[in-house]
Amino acid sequence: MKPIWIVDDDQSIRFVLEKALSRENLPTRSFSNARDVLQALEAGSGEEGPQVLVSDIRMPGGSGLDLLTKVKDRYPGLPVIIMTAFSDLDSAVSAFQGGAFEYLPKPFDLPKAVELIRRAVDESLREEVAEERMTATPEMLGQAPAMQDVFRAIGRLSQSNVTVLITGESGSGKELVARALHKHSPRANGPFVAINTAAIPKDLLESELFGHERGAFTGAQTMRRGRFEQADGGTLFLDEIGDMPFDLQTRLLRVLSDGHFYRVGGHSAVKANVRVIAATHQNLEQRVKEGGFREDLFHRLNVIRLRLPALRERREDIPMLARHFLQQSGRQLGVEPKRIADEALTALAAFAFPGNVRQLENICHWLTVMAPAQMIEAKDLPPEVLGADGVESPSPVPAPATVNAATAVAPRSDASFGGPGESPVAGSAGHDTPLAPESAWEAGLEADARALLDAGRNDVWDALTRRFESRLIQTALANTRGRRIEAANRLGIGRNTITRKIHELGLE
Repeated sequence: MKPIWIVDDDQSIRFVLEKALSRENLPTRSFSNARDVLQALEAGSGEEGPQVLVSDIRMPGGSGLDLLTKVKDRYPGLPVIIMTAFSDLDSAVSAFQGGAFEYLPKPFDLPKAVELIRRAVDESLREEVAEERMTATPEMLGQAPAMQDVFRAIGRLSQSNVTVLITGESGSGKELVARALHKHSPRANGPFVAINTAAIPKDLLESELFGHERGAFTGAQTMRRGRFEQADGGTLFLDEIGDMPFDLQTRLLRVLSDGHFYRVGGHSAVKANVRVIAATHQNLEQRVKEGGFREDLFHRLNVIRLRLPALRERREDIPMLARHFLQQSGRQLGVEPKRIADEALTALAAFAFPGNVRQLENICHWLTVMAPAQMIEAKDLPPEVLGADGVESPSPVPAPATVNAATAVAPRSDASFGGPGESPVAGSAGHDTPLAPESAWEAGLEADARALLDAGRNDVWDALTRRFESRLIQTALANTRGRRIEAANRLGIGRNTITRKIHELGLE
């Protein structure tokens, strides 16, 4: 194990920690200033770096906060513990939000300090193992036996142009598999074009697939190439194929049979060299029996079938996926990626995940924004996960998908949320205070969303997100009498995030 680096200009502090950690068989290396630490990092290799860094804030030769920033640039996953006097508490909170593992107030109780350092060591060792596993699985589809069958199938199909039908529940990653099939096929240098047939109105779907000629219908002022032409030489992914209108199924069958089709309003056949991969969450055999899906098209698509397992069928992948999504969320939001405790991973693994991998990704986005500390504990998980694990949870709150990374994107429109004086969250931001009942403010949100949608607005998400964020930040600042760091801490976001939001939302 690598040594624990102790940085403090007070020799007595260094001596006490060295002796205490030595009794725990933990190697140490001590420094009296931040400058020597940076020089040691420059001189040494990655293996000679620290397992954990414990640093004071106020020292000659550079502050602990500056050291934290520079060390995190070199070792993003390194746990850093900041030691501080009580008078430096605001600085400690800033460090905490900036990526420190924990802060240790002086004077400290020695056994508690050793316990904290031991926790940081355990976390560091877990993160090293997790990083090795992540490196070993670059495509991040999973290591469970159920997924190994999928990997083997992708490998067997790597040199084939055969049509593939991917089945599996919503959110299980069907498009990821389709992209992997394309990436490892002879068509990898060609385009990969995806279309969700359930998301496009029936009247527009034909034009989307096959294109149209100029003047084919009102508004068709120019000729437009459809998805089949766009995917020429590559792969066309038809998601939710089970929802395709019956009359369009006939046209699709013809294209799959001879590779020719006509643009809407066209009279000349167009040839497209396209590999088709289709996906659905529905039972197509049952759809055929009910008369909703053509049997001949089903057999044309069902040449090779890949079934994706639900996330609950490969629970051993959940820790790896959760760490991956937390890293991803941190990069997207420009913040230090949060870490997750073993107890929280156990609770996640026990959850059924009806929304599969997509739901886990949304939960990780939610945790990145809402979890109050850098280390995610089991108590920080959203109520639906805690309730599934038998842990008492507060009143119902929106699903994680409604509070994800998009809430940190700067919205555009301006208005107040709900009626005068309304607040989207009742009570304080503490874990023990439940959110307002669903009927209180979410009904108003639903009504506002419906009104904007009915009015034909195309910026509804941004409009409502801006209202939500403005009112939430204003409420937190009022609760903390304008103290931004404390407001950010109560909201579970970083100091830089709340400062940026205040500027973007015009709350100065």
